[in-house]
Amino acid sequence: MEFSEVVRRRRMIRHYSDKPLAPEAVERILATALRAPSAGFSQGWAFLALTDAADRARFWPFVPTRTEQTPTMQDAPLVVVPLAHKAAYLERYAEPDKGWEDRAEARWPAPYWYIDTGMAALMMLLTAVDEGLDACFFGIMPEQLDPFRVEFGVPGEYAPIGGITVGYRSDEVPPQSARIAERRRGLDEVVHRGHWGLHN
Repeated sequence: MEFSEVVRRRRMIRHYSDKPLAPEAVERILATALRAPSAGFSQGWAFLALTDAADRARFWPFVPTRTEQTPTMQDAPLVVVPLAHKAAYLERYAEPDKGWEDRAEARWPAPYWYIDTGMAALMMLLTAVDEGLDACFFGIMPEQLDPFRVEFGVPGEYAPIGGITVGYRSDEVPPQSARIAERRRGLDEVVHRGHWGLHN
């Protein structure tokens, strides 16, 4: 599939069939995340992949809003939780070639551990489309993070940024709301050319 077509087709799909995924497709989706950029090549991320039905069943209580509003998300045969590891960045930038020996978080203009893990998540979303699949990224509410870590043995220094479902869309997927097209912002609204407020 052409890259432009992958980008055009990418949508957040919340209704899935329970059709299983080829193991090879799962591995390609996970491996693509490792090709995301990361500041200083810190690679401060990890990914909890849930392919076993029993493991996925353990996950869904931590996102009750999703199961209430779109219960067929639970039919997705793959759930991935991307995890950001801030310490990897603070340690990497304390190395001699970077020189921030104090490991001060205040030196960072933005929390790149979250940004880079988000880019890795996007790589998985796009790869799913390239595999002929669908995917969705969704949040995990703050009050659920500690119980989630306990359930799955995730160390406290790893921060879940959300969850990703991957699978085959259900035949019952409702049509996209016309409001989506109406609300999509155009280049002339968001791109400022040479100076803020100049769009041409």
